[in-house]
Amino acid sequence: MEAMITVLPGDGIGPEVAAAGRAVLERIAQCYGHHFEFSEQLIGGAAIDAVGEPLPEGTIDSCTASHAVLLGAVGGPKWSDPNASVRPEQGLLGLRSVLGVFANLRPVRIYPELAGASPLRAEILEGVDIIVVRELTGGIYFGEKTRDEFSASDLCKYHRHEIERIVRVAAELAATRRGKLCSVDKANVLETSRLWRDVTDRLMATEFPGIELETLLVDAAAMHLLSRPADFDVMVTENMFGDILTDEASMLAGSLGMLPSASLGETMRGLYEPIHGSAPDIAGQGIANPCGTIASVAMLLRHSLGLAEEADAVEAAIASVIAEGGRTADIATANEQKLTTSEMTNAVIARLG
Repeated sequence: MEAMITVLPGDGIGPEVAAAGRAVLERIAQCYGHHFEFSEQLIGGAAIDAVGEPLPEGTIDSCTASHAVLLGAVGGPKWSDPNASVRPEQGLLGLRSVLGVFANLRPVRIYPELAGASPLRAEILEGVDIIVVRELTGGIYFGEKTRDEFSASDLCKYHRHEIERIVRVAAELAATRRGKLCSVDKANVLETSRLWRDVTDRLMATEFPGIELETLLVDAAAMHLLSRPADFDVMVTENMFGDILTDEASMLAGSLGMLPSASLGETMRGLYEPIHGSAPDIAGQGIANPCGTIASVAMLLRHSLGLAEEADAVEAAIASVIAEGGRTADIATANEQKLTTSEMTNAVIARLG
């Protein structure tokens, strides 16, 4: 097949891991007879430095014309002033809105060989296979914001249709897995969460009666993610809760560097990125873990290009490298050899044929 893919390297380690993802895509194209055309564009701090805004029109045009978008990371101390009128994160939030990607899928799978990299005991991690479905374009991140000398506010607002569509995505996923859905809210305090719970309960009862529904308050969910993570199958929650819980869940896998994500909307075009940030403290050292980005490439192949066999091959290649002892610094023990970003990438590519 032929496909257009926009690559947004971004900031910090973003260019390093984005290059790894692109290299894997190029190898897949070579092995399976596809033609992928790449368009590299600016976003975040790099875009601010170059043109004064975090999401230039050229980037928007390229992304909306592409089959999929692969993102590295945005942000860093150079642009970290929270009072600045222009910030890198505005580029990412704006891109999500432009693309209409409202459903963020974050799989959390445990490689048995990396159980020792997690701060949790190995027996707690047995059988962990979770997908967190985070609502991505509503809630407090996108609500009206005010500030004066003495106070500030961020409006958290959800419409019924926003809740219905994200819960449907999560329930349909659960139907293909173990048939369990956990909805996370804060209905004992927040009116938006009370609406979330009412809509979810009604929708699940009428459209998905065969799915086992569990409802947890977000603080309880945070606790249970560490005490009984193997009990969860698919979790669905609102924007801010999902952001926090998935970073917590990354510790089950041992490192933020291992976890991918896909942001999807009504069309097949999606935005794919590792869940980690720009990690400016290690940028340019060639030691960033590319596995989260490469696993995001697998999700890109599966969800936007419909190439399930190729996606499976990428995921199997990552698992093979890990099983054979391939480790970057973030997942290596003191006695294990540490691979550079390019060495880990090349090891995965070598297993693709």
